[in-house]
Amino acid sequence: MKEAVPFAVSGSSTFIEAKGKKVRGRQYPWGVVEIENPEHSDFIKLRNMLIMHMQDLQEITQEVHYENYRLQKLATENRSGSTNGNSGRGSVDSSDGGAPNEDIKSILEQKDAELRRMQEMMAKLQAQASMRN
Repeated sequence: MKEAVPFAVSGSSTFIEAKGKKVRGRQYPWGVVEIENPEHSDFIKLRNMLIMHMQDLQEITQEVHYENYRLQKLATENRSGSTNGNSGRGSVDSSDGGAPNEDIKSILEQKDAELRRMQEMMAKLQAQASMRN
């Protein structure tokens, strides 16, 4: 079994000449680091992983992180009684004596459950990615 080695990622947008070829890389006093050479850098592995999982990353960002942020803001505004800057969208009317707090708790519980599902999905994706390497 191959021993796990930490990732090493180098980046460059300049082309240099190495071994008679033009390659994207970095020139150092001790030699050349070729960005797209798997023996020098894990850039290709990282790029491929990001491209393969880009849709998942976008969905998780939108559905989990943004929604949690939005709910926190709504809860903060509800506690302070302020709806400034909300333009009426998603505002919580606290005039009915406590029901909005229950609604917010219910929404937060749903979002927590969704966050747990997304974290489980990310763990599975990470396990699949590590199996490929």
